[in-house]
Amino acid sequence: MFDYKGKTALITGASSGIGEAFARDLAAKGMNLVLVARSEDKLRRLSEALKKEYRIQAGVIVADLSKEESAQMVFDTVEQQQQRIDLLINNAGIVTHGLFAEKSLQSQQNEMRLNLYTPVSLAHLFIQDMIQKGAGAIINVASTGGFQPMPYRAVYSATKAFIIAWGEAIWAEAREKGVSVVTLCPGPTDTNIYEAMGTTESGIGKMVPPQHVVQTGLRALKKNKMTVIDGMGNYWISQVYRFTPRRTLVNLMYRIFHPKSKK
Repeated sequence: MFDYKGKTALITGASSGIGEAFARDLAAKGMNLVLVARSEDKLRRLSEALKKEYRIQAGVIVADLSKEESAQMVFDTVEQQQQRIDLLINNAGIVTHGLFAEKSLQSQQNEMRLNLYTPVSLAHLFIQDMIQKGAGAIINVASTGGFQPMPYRAVYSATKAFIIAWGEAIWAEAREKGVSVVTLCPGPTDTNIYEAMGTTESGIGKMVPPQHVVQTGLRALKKNKMTVIDGMGNYWISQVYRFTPRRTLVNLMYRIFHPKSKK
């Protein structure tokens, strides 16, 4: 069982949503934190609040994780501060909506870097010390969107499918070294990820509070699960999708996410 008290967790996307919920929950468990996100003001307010309430250490690293060099910068900063990360939470992510051919290539490359390349880089950098000491954990926040292709969110669903497959593979590799890896798959969650798209709706399903997702992830870590889907409804929907003919599934997703369906 993972021991939280006195250990240190690094959380990406920590300024709001699921990342902030992880920070609050882990601080209450006595963990020290390294909070990473772009919004310095939000990070510092959160850091000060958690330090005051829970008497923990809560450092801040301001970084745009969609930049190619960002993962190495985060790692180097942690090393310079002589910190050891016991729990890495790869949470930062973005979803953009629109036709693949019409969205800018740069925006979609940024989406891939933030959702895919940076989590892989951070995991590779921090897992070395975990393996060396024979202890540690990584929680990769994927999505139920990774279980099916999503027209109008093509890159997003593809990056989350990658995170699921990659996370499950390194779970098998790392467990022999004493390191736990959990792939956490939330369904629609009440965060600002949809506001960034210019909408307040997920497009599919009722949204749940981020605290619910965090509890699911930490229970899975306690049980050393490989993959966990937040919510029984999301679990059963994902099972139905698995056995739905691929073409039928893609056409269904196309109708759900087509802009006309929102009117």
